[in-house]
Amino acid sequence: TESPPPPDTPVQIKESPRFKKGALVRVNRMKYQDSVESFASDPSPPEYIFKGPGEILSIKGEYAQVRWRKPVPDVWLPINQLENWS
Repeated sequence: TESPPPPDTPVQIKESPRFKKGALVRVNRMKYQDSVESFASDPSPPEYIFKGPGEILSIKGEYAQVRWRKPVPDVWLPINQLENWS
């Protein structure tokens, strides 16, 4: 039998949740801050992306296309920056 790793060994945990098309989501503010996407966007992101809901239209690899319930363009965001809307 295989023994468990020593206590000081880092354990790899996959943090990015898996979503399906049609899922309602919002952006996790902590994961979005200081990301490549935040630097490539407006310095003060709109509050609605953090409140939600946005609907996932499509998923390709580690990115999801999100449509907001506002008259704004759809956006592609990394799945690991999204969380379920509640």
